[in-house]
Amino acid sequence: MYQAPRGTLDILPREQGYWSYITQKAVAISELYGYQRIDTPTFEDARLFVRSIGEETDIVEKEMYTLEDRSGDKLTLRPEGTASVCRAYVEHGMHTLPQPVRLYYMAAIFRYDRPQAGRYRQHHQFGVEALGDNDPALDAEVIDVAWRFYVNLGLRRLGLYLNSIGCNTCRPAYLDSLGAYYSQHRESLCPDCGRRLLRNPLRLLDCKRSSCIPLAEQAPRSIDYLCDECAQHFDQLRRYLSLLNLPFVIDHRLVRGLDYYTRTVFEIAPEGETAAQATIGAGGRYDDLIEQLGGRPTPAIGFATGIERLVLNLKKQKVAVPAPPSPAVFIAYLGQEGKDEALKLASLLRKSGHGVTLTFGDRSLKAQLKQANSTGARHAVIIGEDEVRGGTVLLRDMDKGEQETIPLDKVTEVLSRVMV
Repeated sequence: MYQAPRGTLDILPREQGYWSYITQKAVAISELYGYQRIDTPTFEDARLFVRSIGEETDIVEKEMYTLEDRSGDKLTLRPEGTASVCRAYVEHGMHTLPQPVRLYYMAAIFRYDRPQAGRYRQHHQFGVEALGDNDPALDAEVIDVAWRFYVNLGLRRLGLYLNSIGCNTCRPAYLDSLGAYYSQHRESLCPDCGRRLLRNPLRLLDCKRSSCIPLAEQAPRSIDYLCDECAQHFDQLRRYLSLLNLPFVIDHRLVRGLDYYTRTVFEIAPEGETAAQATIGAGGRYDDLIEQLGGRPTPAIGFATGIERLVLNLKKQKVAVPAPPSPAVFIAYLGQEGKDEALKLASLLRKSGHGVTLTFGDRSLKAQLKQANSTGARHAVIIGEDEVRGGTVLLRDMDKGEQETIPLDKVTEVLSRVMV
């Protein structure tokens, strides 16, 4: 029997209430802060992600879905959203627009990774990007968007974790210090970190192996190596977050898993949870990325959040979400004449804006009304041969169990009145 590919998820009707709820909240918070929607292709030139994410990252080395098309071009299914947005910013000359350009997206993301709770090989993200300004107040705004989004969803007991990893001016000295520290503990490193030490020391702090975490906790801190501009930027950001009453914790191990980040990096996670998959949203600055992709020097910041992981957290915190709307009217019929009239009435009611469900086949009236209950319909319209001959229908209130006879040509009018 065929099954969904490992690491993918069918989103069944019973789950759609969560997805609709999250999507509506995402759109609402984006519009509240002036962010506009952008949609980019599901696949891009593979070189875009190698250049932006970094050749030495786990994503590029192990997780990208890359294929060669019939023209010999290498294409990659989108493993994250920021690079595609930056490519679109450059390609469409968005630097001519008032800056910063505020964009948001809802997108499927693809990574070949070990499936875990809330972490799938195909998952979905909501993200925002603010491009064209290096003001730390913009950092605070993006973090505020993320925080308010989670609060508006109804999630509680969250923690905001913050760090600065500097820029190209001050980071080399930090990386030298980090490399020297880890070289003293080479024998204690996991195999992946042994390679990272030689190729990308910053990734050492991001290792989730239990054997490497104690080393990371004692490692040199990036904020102790910041140049004057980065230090001032970080000080200002913390001041703005305090003005917005956003409590934060400085996490010296926080570096994020993509090479394009500069200065600000942040994560939001439920308090007290330390598992690698606990983070529900994360982001940071990427002031050099657009220039690396062929654009003008353009500072930018953004964040993204996984929708599957949000669904898990909503369930875990027992947040009630609105159920998807179901048709408010169920039409039951008896006999061929009743069926004919039911089909015509259903079409008429739908044209009038009433959601309608009806069954098919030759089920008994009892079976049809049982189905009406299961759909959550507020009213049932019953049409039998007697009703057809008399030009009437039976209108049943499914909650009260009461019913009345009304003229067929008055059904739309009566339903419009009782459905208010």
